[in-house]
Amino acid sequence: MVFSMELLWLFAAAMLISSIGFKNYVWFISLGYGLSIAGEGLLMLFLFGEELTLGTVICCVLFVIYGLRLSGYLAMREFGSNSYKKHMKGEIKDGKFVPFGVKVAIWITCALLYVTQVSGVLYRLQNHCKDNASVYVGAAVMLLGLALESAADVQKSHAKKINPRRFVDSGLYRVVRCPNYLGEMIFWTGALLSSIAAATGLQWFVVSVGYVGIIFVMFSGARRLELRQNKNYSNDPEYQKYVKSVPIMVPFVPLYSVEKYKWLVA
Repeated sequence: MVFSMELLWLFAAAMLISSIGFKNYVWFISLGYGLSIAGEGLLMLFLFGEELTLGTVICCVLFVIYGLRLSGYLAMREFGSNSYKKHMKGEIKDGKFVPFGVKVAIWITCALLYVTQVSGVLYRLQNHCKDNASVYVGAAVMLLGLALESAADVQKSHAKKINPRRFVDSGLYRVVRCPNYLGEMIFWTGALLSSIAAATGLQWFVVSVGYVGIIFVMFSGARRLELRQNKNYSNDPEYQKYVKSVPIMVPFVPLYSVEKYKWLVA
């Protein structure tokens, strides 16, 4: 079954949680995103009870940890960092002039994306699948992605405290320019792997929409960051050397810029 009552419950939860975006436009895709993933993980633990297996429990718990960590990091940065607010003033749209209908469309689209992202684990539970190697491999990859993203955020925060005016090129940022986005893509690749031998038929379409959607969002975010950094550091010769020698997203893949790809909506 592609659509089910449990899927509707997850969608309703994502809609409710991400509605904080009406308070602040960017929260649809920041705080609302992290909290929605955490909420969906908790809800699956509640909805399926005795049908849970060790593998699905681990995946759901990782969703919760991932979402709470991300939303906590974003909240601390937004509410606790005066330098961040000052630096980002004018860089991020406040949404005051975005029509209400557009906000509603974004709200619904985001909630749908957040549901499809966790749908692989949902279908594993719905289809009463026993644990197999893919769910544990997927969980391990999710944990790797979570660790990488967390380390990247910590390293960036530390570097910005030392020199808030300089771009970050230390630690993981020596390997790729967006290691936090790379960590996120690895996390959701793990979630996809956990669906192997669990999702069937059209369920795979839903799972694929979620995976392709979040990969697109990550590359869009990388383009948005690149445009902002080019604006701020274009006259810095060290920055010019950095962006020409360090891949923007994936290690060892010589993709150094996505600025020209305007279809990556920024």
